Amino acid sequence: QVQLVESGGGLVQPGGSLRLSCAASDSIFNFNHMGWYRQAPGKERELVAAFITFGVSTRYADSVKGRFTISRDSAKKRVDLQMNSLRPEDTAVYYCNFRRGAMDYWGKGTLVTVSL
Repeated sequence: QVQLVESGGGLVQPGGSLRLSCAASDSIFNFNHMGWYRQAPGKERELVAAFITFGVSTRYADSVKGRFTISRDSAKKRVDLQMNSLRPEDTAVYYCNFRRGAMDYWGKGTLVTVSL
């Protein structure tokens, strides 16, 4: 069982930046999918950014392309999400998700609020 813990959320003004981190309890090798999702109030959870196909490629939601960057540090067992030029519509709970075969792991989420 892999534990995922998100951190870095908070309140930020429009145009500001935040960096989210997802710390894994186990090595992050051999996960075919490592990514960030978000869920805004009253909306479905959606993919924000992810490493796919064992980290060979990345995938971003159209709404965050050019503003968000996903990165990983295998030594620290961590996947980060750098979020720049934040907008009010980026407000949501952000979740870390890792997949290995049929196993699907989620963190508990961290709240990001973009507001004046």
